Amino acid sequence: MKILQPRGWKPPIGYANGIESAGRMVFVAGQVGWNEQQVFESEALAVQFEQALKNVIAVLAEAGARPEHVCRMTAYCCDKPAYLAARSELGAIWRRHMGRHYPAMSMIFVSDLLDSPGKIELEATAVIPEK
Repeated sequence: MKILQPRGWKPPIGYANGIESAGRMVFVAGQVGWNEQQVFESEALAVQFEQALKNVIAVLAEAGARPEHVCRMTAYCCDKPAYLAARSELGAIWRRHMGRHYPAMSMIFVSDLLDSPGKIELEATAVIPEK
């Protein structure tokens, strides 16, 4: 995987502007912050973010992919004030599960999510490197 950082651009914080990769692609559908029984254990954004991230990682594992294989992640959040207030906590959760790997990412604020009381949904694309 190669991070794409145009010369002279200020480095992004918490994401990559682009990634170049070759290998087997894995697409993970939007994962919300519920457990394996589709039950939300909390309405707190940080708790849901951590569970959604764990869900993404579990789906990746089914294909033999690891967190560092994620090239792209899109987050949909319906509570911007809660997201902004929890940024440092979310960063700690990210590092706990993803390390210092920051894929190309987008954060999109939406009015609502399908699964209530979901506050955040994560979808990912990973590339398992060629051997």
